Amino acid sequence: MLILGIESSCDETGVALYDSEKGLLGHKLHSQINLHAHYGGVVPELASRDHIRYIIPLIQELLKSCDSSLSKLDSIAYTSGPGLSGALLVGSSVAEALACSLNIPSIPIHHLEGHLLAPMLDKNKPDFPFIALLVSGGHSQLIHVREVGNYEILGDTLDDAAGEAFDKTAQLLGLSYPGGPALSLLAEKGKDKFNLPRPLINSHGLDFSFSGLKTAVLTLVKKQPKLTESIKSDIAFAFQESVTDVLVKKSLQALKQTNLKRIVISGGVGANKKLREKLTLSCENNGFKSFFPSLEFCTDNGAMIALAGAMRYHLSAKTDYKFLTKPRWRLSEINSST
Repeated sequence: MLILGIESSCDETGVALYDSEKGLLGHKLHSQINLHAHYGGVVPELASRDHIRYIIPLIQELLKSCDSSLSKLDSIAYTSGPGLSGALLVGSSVAEALACSLNIPSIPIHHLEGHLLAPMLDKNKPDFPFIALLVSGGHSQLIHVREVGNYEILGDTLDDAAGEAFDKTAQLLGLSYPGGPALSLLAEKGKDKFNLPRPLINSHGLDFSFSGLKTAVLTLVKKQPKLTESIKSDIAFAFQESVTDVLVKKSLQALKQTNLKRIVISGGVGANKKLREKLTLSCENNGFKSFFPSLEFCTDNGAMIALAGAMRYHLSAKTDYKFLTKPRWRLSEINSST
């Protein structure tokens, strides 16, 4: 079964071809970083227009590079939500129109489901069930993944997500957009000179809260007589240590609480080098196994949507060809029949 995956939830246009027998055949991605950098963040209307501009050429380029064609497709999967309304509508309308014209099923996919299944693109795949640590700009969640479509959110963000905290802290330090990766690079040059709080690290629950940490960074920045590059590096180091310590501690807590042995780390922050190092070491020391998607599949991409479509085909394939977008779709609303 050959599936075309389309991702357009925010500021990246991604398409991919996934064969249920051969695996991922290819993928293409267009990032809008340069487009939004001038504004210091994503501008929804500009994002939607850019998706319109690139989505068809990307699909054509993908099919050509894979020596395939639309006539060979068995289904089209697309991100239905959550995300920016206009951006989601671009992917949804293209996917449903193509599926209708080809008389093949369409498969609406939850964006976060794509992320938590992304490690399945790797040769070293985790078996179900497992814990998923989903960390991105808008989400910090610990999820009990029993099987495809059967998810229980064990811990959620109470305010700022980890990725959002990275971006806001980067902004306080005067770093360029996107802030998260820039802050991580800066932290590599820093030293252990400052101590920042680790919110909720000793709480019994599995929820996250990073807004107070952001405020602590702001206070620390204001205390500095001069914000030199060296000071910025040290603050970035302290911030990254705080966030990663909390994420690792909560992850191990979730594994022990559920008696599971496997954890998947996905989402944009899942690419963070320090988080990968700490979590891998902690899992090894405690008898757990950690699984990470390849760096190219941590951020939004079409490959994870095509894969999710293949895994969810028998649960969600439809032929009514309605434009289905759910900008505020919660992962907890998914079940095995949707």
